[in-house]
Amino acid sequence: MLRIQNEPDIIAAIRPVCQPVSGINSALHRAVYLDSVHTLSQLPVDDGIEVAIAGRSNAGKSSLINRMCRQNALARTSRTPGRTRQLVFFRLDEARHLVDLPGYGYAKVGGDLKKHWHGLIQAYLDQREALIGLVVVMDIRHPMKPQDIELIEWAGQRGLGLHLVLTKADKLGRGKQKEQLLKVRRMVHEDVGVQTFSATSGQGLDELYSIMANWYGAAAG
Repeated sequence: MLRIQNEPDIIAAIRPVCQPVSGINSALHRAVYLDSVHTLSQLPVDDGIEVAIAGRSNAGKSSLINRMCRQNALARTSRTPGRTRQLVFFRLDEARHLVDLPGYGYAKVGGDLKKHWHGLIQAYLDQREALIGLVVVMDIRHPMKPQDIELIEWAGQRGLGLHLVLTKADKLGRGKQKEQLLKVRRMVHEDVGVQTFSATSGQGLDELYSIMANWYGAAAG
């Protein structure tokens, strides 16, 4: 169970101290594809600052990345869920990277591939020193599935910065959006950020930029 008020800390994610940052938007807009990693041995050198984007297949992860980076095809989108089968690294500058993690939870993916994804994501989250923040993307209509909760707890146990983004907000009216937002906020520690987002309308984009600026911190240029 995720932490409710006055219960033991299961999610203990801590946001880095906010620092004034200039240029994070520009850095994200200049993002370029760097590499696709299928095994840990292929990972780039473990230095600088990395923020990872994770979520269930078809939750809108690629659309979020493309909207945030103001590029239509930086992250590949597909009508076939589960297409991303590797860690995809995007270079912002010499010190900073954005990482697109494989989508999880797609039933038609075979067991061996599921195990590979799970092991790759687990090892990356556990071992990567450059990783400072994790954005967990969830369809606002279906948030906090068991695998989402597992990933959130995982990040909290390592002490990563953690921010939950409820995507496809344009699919719901404002009242229902607020209801879902409050529901998720009640389930997690107060230090965990939660927001609504729409890649179609740009709703929530400024809030997401603020989180990115905070995490990338002094490395911004």
